[in-house]
Amino acid sequence: MTERTDSIAPLREFVVAMTHLVAQTSDEARLIHDGKLLLAKLLARDDWLPDEFAKVDAHTYKQYLLYCDPLERFSVVSFVWAPGHRTPIHDHTVWGMVGVLRGAETCTEYRCENGIAQPTGDSHTMTAGMIDLVSPTLGDWHVVSNTSERPAVSIHVYGGNIGAVRRHVFDPATQTQKAFISGYTLPHTPNLWDRSLSLRAA
Repeated sequence: MTERTDSIAPLREFVVAMTHLVAQTSDEARLIHDGKLLLAKLLARDDWLPDEFAKVDAHTYKQYLLYCDPLERFSVVSFVWAPGHRTPIHDHTVWGMVGVLRGAETCTEYRCENGIAQPTGDSHTMTAGMIDLVSPTLGDWHVVSNTSERPAVSIHVYGGNIGAVRRHVFDPATQTQKAFISGYTLPHTPNLWDRSLSLRAA
């Protein structure tokens, strides 16, 4: 536990910086611009994510809550993908940043008109350190998949408590939307605040 507490410091620093940022502004453009710089710093290291929040499931991708702001102004989530995992076509309804920590992920973008989601023709693969953006103003519908041969982990930051946000999936077979609330894989989050070891050492 002591080792994990020390290594999680980058996530704690990110949470503190994002808390300052959302306290200063609610402007989406600034939140995404400044938040992307903070997320890039977090992604630059690969030693801070506790193993429990990076567990791969052979059957489905996992969504682990790492932190949610007390006022639900932002949340931080680790998504873990085995090879072949993919989301349905879905939206977010809030701004979001998707940063790859390990492996690679492919994003296929969609646009929704009159309730029908159609591919835009834009598909791109992101590797470790790369960040993608979503929001109702920038483009909010996509499919994320792991098309590589090894597990992938991405860190998502959203402008709300994403596991409790009512969102939508689109079924291309029936050409219909369905509302959903994703929730989270685990009922608990990492302990960011036990800094006792470093304080004792100081």
